[in-house]
Amino acid sequence: MARFVVGAFRVDAARAGAAAEVEPLVDELSRLSPEFRAMWRDNDVQGVHGEAVKRIRHAVLGPIAFEYSAFAVDGRPDLSMVVHNPATPADAKRFAP
Repeated sequence: MARFVVGAFRVDAARAGAAAEVEPLVDELSRLSPEFRAMWRDNDVQGVHGEAVKRIRHAVLGPIAFEYSAFAVDGRPDLSMVVHNPATPADAKRFAP
C-alpha cells in the first residue's frame, strides 16, 4: 500500500504542476525514511485509479479491511475521488454504535 501511495503522490503532484512545491517535503521524507527514498527513486507510478483492499490496524478497533475505489474527477485533472467501504460484514460491525 505504501508503494501505491507514494506513486499516487508523485502522479498527483506532477498532474497539479506542483513538483517544485513538494520537493522540500520529498527531500525531508527521503532523509528521514530509507523506505520512502527507495520508493520515490523507483518511480513506480502504476495507475492511481482502480480498486483494491486496504488493511489497517486501528488503535482502538484493531485490524480492519476496506475495499476502496479511486476515480478520476471529470474536468478536474488535479482531483481524484476515493471511496472506502468495510470489506466484510465483520469489518462493518466494528463501526456500529
